Amino acid sequence: MTFRFTVNGKSRAIETEAERSLLEALREDLGLTGAKYGCGEGQCRACTVLVDGKPVTSCVTPVRAAAGKKITTIEGLAANGKLHLVQQAFIEEGAMQCGYCVPGMILTAVALLESNPHPSEAQIIDAMNGNLCRCCGYPRILAAVRRAGGNHA
Repeated sequence: MTFRFTVNGKSRAIETEAERSLLEALREDLGLTGAKYGCGEGQCRACTVLVDGKPVTSCVTPVRAAAGKKITTIEGLAANGKLHLVQQAFIEEGAMQCGYCVPGMILTAVALLESNPHPSEAQIIDAMNGNLCRCCGYPRILAAVRRAGGNHA
């Protein structure tokens, strides 16, 4: 079957099975390798992308569920040669070590800040809960999201 989406602002179509994971289609068919395969069960959220502005675990989301929707991957955040505010905050706070979780963390933070531009620390923790960092970089990740939300502490 043919599935159509808007991916990072561009209309895209792929020929694939309806139940194939969105992660696999993004990585293998569209060459967008920013979303990472972590657990394959939707538990670590390294594969997070935004579908219609909401964070989605793409490893357990079938392609059919994203058909006709707007998908944003980490590759689609920077614009006009300038990093997204959240990407810049992650750099400024040193909020990455191995970097494997970072695309999912950043996209989750982007979704949070779009719905709540100045979240409290508790709201940040709640929104980011479930995005796992095997390097345990949580304090710096929290600081980066605070910075991006204008809550420098």
